[in-house]
Amino acid sequence: MGNSRFDLGLERLASIDGEAGYKVIESLQDICPDLAKFTIEYPFGDIYSRPGLDLKSREIATVAALTALGHCRPQLKVHLNAALNAGCSEEQVKEVLLQMSVYTGFPAALNGMFALKEVLLERQVE
Repeated sequence: MGNSRFDLGLERLASIDGEAGYKVIESLQDICPDLAKFTIEYPFGDIYSRPGLDLKSREIATVAALTALGHCRPQLKVHLNAALNAGCSEEQVKEVLLQMSVYTGFPAALNGMFALKEVLLERQVE
């Protein structure tokens, strides 16, 4: 089964999130391995692998949604990294977060911008 949802999802996860994605999956193994499997299969195997949007566009949408939710900081940081990995410039990510101030309010945009600041500092250290 070389092209299973799981295999496809694992490939996509590696190309988007790299080590950060694997850390999320590993952190679920001791509490709920099924959720780790579902995370690989559904978003990455089924959705992120679909034609119609490139990875950069998918990550812009994901960053916007997670910023709007306002309570997903760990996931937002993973996807801020993923957006940068998928070809978004730092300036483009900042613009997405600024755009969210109009539709989700300043607190959500501020939280998103502070998460980006952390991500950029962490990327400098690595």
